[in-house]
Amino acid sequence: MATSRLKKTLIVIAVIILLVFLLSIVRACLSKGGERIAVVEIEGIISDSRQAMEDVIRFKEDPSIKGVILRINSPGGSVGPTQEIYREIIKLKNDKKVFVSMGSVCASGGYYIAAAGDKVYANPSTITGSIGVIMQSVILEELLKKIGVKSNTIKAGELKDAGTPFRDMTPEERAYLDGIVKNIHEQFIKDVAAGRKMEFEKVKSMADGRIYTGLQAKELGLVDNIGNFYDTVDDIKKVLKIKGKPELVYTEKPFSFSKWLFSSMSDMSKESLESFFSSPFKFLYRP
Repeated sequence: MATSRLKKTLIVIAVIILLVFLLSIVRACLSKGGERIAVVEIEGIISDSRQAMEDVIRFKEDPSIKGVILRINSPGGSVGPTQEIYREIIKLKNDKKVFVSMGSVCASGGYYIAAAGDKVYANPSTITGSIGVIMQSVILEELLKKIGVKSNTIKAGELKDAGTPFRDMTPEERAYLDGIVKNIHEQFIKDVAAGRKMEFEKVKSMADGRIYTGLQAKELGLVDNIGNFYDTVDDIKKVLKIKGKPELVYTEKPFSFSKWLFSSMSDMSKESLESFFSSPFKFLYRP
């Protein structure tokens, strides 16, 4: 009985896979054959760059792709992955037009990436800007004392445990970490200035971590136009001289249980989990 049920289950799975495969072939055959524009989506807190970079590289190497739209709806995230994606966008621009469409939030690390585009669109009330760097830590020393737990640290290097949650920072450690934050902040400003073709000092005057609406950002030169995703599509279509309706090509992401579980968490839970596995320095807008 169990063997029979297993066979039926396997047959059903095989039929589903076959139907999905056939559907993809039919969809491709029924395609109108319009010129193709790729869409790279960057959603949520940026903690990993692999998927976005793979998408960018694939579309860069695909001769059928005429241009690329970055659709960004992100408050930012970890420093390293953000800078990696930015670099790949800069390289992509050498071969193809790259336009940016901001969603409801495109701030801090999200804006860092957006600044690399040839042209940036925002909605009137898009939350953007937040050009700054943040590092936060929780001090657990007093709590651990109350429950009778002590932390032992053996280190080689005076600053090896700077920022540990098990004790307060010394003045020397605070100055050391402050210097790192300021250095990363300067990198942020330089890359925005380069991407937006603006003077360093002008960007610096806006880079105190404050957010801007899309309308405010346009007045300041941080975005180019006010419009939604399809306004961005219409504009890049004109620039690329595409006649008729273009085919928008999205990346088909395989199902991942871990990603599904992670996406179901609240932003606060995600951020807490990410803090264990990523750099403590963030390009992150925190409302």
